[in-house]
Amino acid sequence: MAAHASPPPSNELHPKSRNEQMHTVMSSILSNLMMKMMMLVLLVFTITALGDLSSDYQSLMLIKSDLVDPKGVLSSWSSQGSSTTGLCNWNGIACSMSQTDVLELNLSSSGLSGSISSEIGSLVSLQVLDLSSNSLSGLIPLELGMLKNLSVLLLYSNSLWGGIPPELGLLNHLKVLRIGDNMLSGEIPPQLGNCSELEILGLASCQLNGSIPKELGNLKHLQSLIMQNNSLSGQIPEEIIGCRSLQIFSAADNKLQGEIPSGIGTLVELQALNLANNKLSGVIPSELGKLSGLTYLNLLNNELSGTIPFELNLLTRLQKLDLSQNNLTGTITLSATHLKELQYLVLTDNYLDGEIPTDLCPAAPDNNTHWNLQNLFLAGNNLTGSIEVLLDCISLQSLDLSNNSLSGVIPASIDRLTKLTNLILHNNSLTGTLPPQIGNLTNLEMLALFHNSLVGEIPAEIGKLKKLTLFFLYENQMSGIIPPELTNCSNLQELDLFGNQFTGSIPDNIGQLQNLVVLQLRQNDLSGFIPPSLGHCMSLEKLALADNLFSGTLPETIGSLSRLSLVTLYNNSLEGPLPESLSSLQNLTIINFSNNRFTGSISPLLGSSSLIKLDLTNNHFSGQIPSMLGDSKQLLRLRLGHNFLSGVIPSELGQLHELDFLDLSFNQLNGLVPPELSNCKQLSHLILTENMFSGTLPSWLGSLSSLGELDLSFNNFSGSVPAELGGCSSLIKLSLSDNQLTGVIPPEIGNLTSLNVLNLQNNNLSGPIPSSIQHCTSLYELRLSHNLLTGPIPPELGLLSDLQVILDLSENHLSGEIPASIASLVKLERLNLSSNQLQGRIPSFLGLLTSLHRLNLSHNFLYGEIPHSLSVFPPDSFSGNDLCGSPMAPCLAPPASGQRLSNGMVAGIIVAIVLTSTLVILVLLYIMIRIWLNWRHVSVSVSDGEGYDEHGRYWKVSTTTCSVTSTSSHEKQGSSASDSCILQHKTMQLADLENPTKS
Repeated sequence: MAAHASPPPSNELHPKSRNEQMHTVMSSILSNLMMKMMMLVLLVFTITALGDLSSDYQSLMLIKSDLVDPKGVLSSWSSQGSSTTGLCNWNGIACSMSQTDVLELNLSSSGLSGSISSEIGSLVSLQVLDLSSNSLSGLIPLELGMLKNLSVLLLYSNSLWGGIPPELGLLNHLKVLRIGDNMLSGEIPPQLGNCSELEILGLASCQLNGSIPKELGNLKHLQSLIMQNNSLSGQIPEEIIGCRSLQIFSAADNKLQGEIPSGIGTLVELQALNLANNKLSGVIPSELGKLSGLTYLNLLNNELSGTIPFELNLLTRLQKLDLSQNNLTGTITLSATHLKELQYLVLTDNYLDGEIPTDLCPAAPDNNTHWNLQNLFLAGNNLTGSIEVLLDCISLQSLDLSNNSLSGVIPASIDRLTKLTNLILHNNSLTGTLPPQIGNLTNLEMLALFHNSLVGEIPAEIGKLKKLTLFFLYENQMSGIIPPELTNCSNLQELDLFGNQFTGSIPDNIGQLQNLVVLQLRQNDLSGFIPPSLGHCMSLEKLALADNLFSGTLPETIGSLSRLSLVTLYNNSLEGPLPESLSSLQNLTIINFSNNRFTGSISPLLGSSSLIKLDLTNNHFSGQIPSMLGDSKQLLRLRLGHNFLSGVIPSELGQLHELDFLDLSFNQLNGLVPPELSNCKQLSHLILTENMFSGTLPSWLGSLSSLGELDLSFNNFSGSVPAELGGCSSLIKLSLSDNQLTGVIPPEIGNLTSLNVLNLQNNNLSGPIPSSIQHCTSLYELRLSHNLLTGPIPPELGLLSDLQVILDLSENHLSGEIPASIASLVKLERLNLSSNQLQGRIPSFLGLLTSLHRLNLSHNFLYGEIPHSLSVFPPDSFSGNDLCGSPMAPCLAPPASGQRLSNGMVAGIIVAIVLTSTLVILVLLYIMIRIWLNWRHVSVSVSDGEGYDEHGRYWKVSTTTCSVTSTSSHEKQGSSASDSCILQHKTMQLADLENPTKS
């Protein structure tokens, strides 16, 4: 039994062992439970983390959907990257070290377009957002204000539009905000002043308006404030001094007004201040001298006045100072002794006066001292004195003293400035010669000496300037030849010697200047042939040889200048036909060969369809006008006058819709004016004078509303003057003289209110002068002579108060008296009313025309005494009339009443005289008969027979030619009888003058 005994049951163990067992079991259970709890917590955290990235994944995919990605920079943004590791490896994404948060989104310069999604606000952990330098458009999403952790926001250089969201002011951790170079508009939100950690604020190159918010003064940590190139207005707020850490402040290129706050002088950290191109006024605050760290100060193009503060000399670290284009006055008070770091000094275009100060570059006390001034621009002031004071500025690279009143010579020691690349001294009063030492400035690239009083020759040493690209000597008094050494300046691009007295020929080796773009030799005394080597200047674009004495023909090589766009040869003695090679010049835009002796066809000049101006006036060109001119659709000016061109005007000229000036005068052209010219609506000058055109004047001329000059004189036009010409409302000159025009002057001529010159003389026009001409109040020349005009001179002509050059109505059939209104033409210099049928006295009011120096009233029916005020004019001014008084024969006696009797009164007086005479004769006969009868009855003894005939009758006749008088009358013939006869003779003479048929 004992051998098969079983172990005791567990419930029968010792009580202590059982407790230990229970403890072990409980420990095991608790351990398992804790492990499961930890696994559960870890799972929860893992799920949570995965849930956040999952949310960012969704947001990023929505952001991607609003973007256009031509370069595929977002190709890694896909569903395969939705895991934690994959999303943080996407292009442009940076996560936290635990890879649980998206901290940075940088897609700068990725070629993206489209818009910024509002989902951007869901990336709540984002610290850096850089989408700059793309082509994004649309609004800046206001949801950016939800990114509380954002410290850098870069959206500059896109095409974003709309306003700046005020919600950006919620970004309390923001340090960098750059959203400039967009199309943003509206005002700068003052809420940006709440971004208390902001260090950089860039708002430049947008379309922002309004004022600078004073709240920006709350940004104590702001170091850079950039807002140039906008439309900001108002004043610079005084509160800006609250930005104590400000180092860069640029508000240039805006519309800011008012004064520069003196408080800016308290911003001691400031290194750069740029307020250029505004409307700031007042003086430059002297407090700016306290900005000891300032290296850059730009105040150009404002309205600042007063003097340059001497306190600016305290800016010992200043490198660049620009105060140009203001209203500054006084002398220059700046000194390199204080401004030792100054490299750029620009004071151009002010009202500074006095001499250039000697201490801009004072003489160095020892050989180790030198000044840093490299660029000195003092142009456009009233500076006087010499330029010698700058010869110690041995660091100078660019010197511009142009547009002042500097005098003296260019010193020979100019070669001390060995670093000079630009020497600009034009528009001064410099005298003397150009010293040979100029050739030692071997770094010189630009030499501008034009518009001075320099004399002498160009020194041969100029050929040492191998870097010279621009050489301007025009408008001086220099002479001599163009030195052949000049062609050694192989980099020369522009050579301008206009307006001097250079003689000789163009150097034969001019072709060595293969970089030459502009050759301007106009208005000199150069002569000889144009050298063929000029055709080797393959870069030449502008060739101006006008106003010289060149002769010979054009060389064929000119046709090799394929880049040539402008060529002017006018006022020379060039001759012969044009070389055919010119037809290869397809870039020509401006050609002026006028006033030469070229012959043959003009066709070689028409190889270019880009012509803008073509002037061949006063040559010997012949043949027809080529129809291919119509291919130059940009042609503005076509002048072919004074040649021997023949044929008709080609209808293709009607294709020149931009044509402004057409001059075909003094040729042998014929036919009709083509109706296609009516398409040239921009035409302002149409000059066809001295040709053989025929037909009627086209009515479509009235549709050319831009026409300012119309000259069709000296042709064979017939018919009437079209009334439609009244539609040319811009017409200033109208000349239709010397044609065969008939009919009346249309009253519509009065619509031409801008007309200065009206010339209709030498035609067959008839009818009255229209009174509507009074509306042409700008007339200063009116010629209507040699026509068949009738009726009186319209008194309305007196309203043409600007009439000055001439009023010519001669050789017509005008009648009536000279109207009193003519006295209003006080500016008139010439008046011709001759060869008409004008009547009456010369009105004394003509003496009021004090400007009159030529008068012709001859061959009319004028009578009476010439007014004394007109006696200064020669006798032929009054011939062919019944006038007396200086300068004609003196008047015999003045009329008793001071006024001439009318025709009726004269006739009445004659009838009364005849009746009275008849009555007197009858009475005398009656008396004589009575006496004779009495004599028959009573004999009278007479002592001598004197005065009686053999029958005792009285026969002696008065010596006057008026009448036979009685004895009593005979006794008085020396007085009253004589006067009576003279009066009777004058009366008969005046009666004859009233006869309109009297020759």
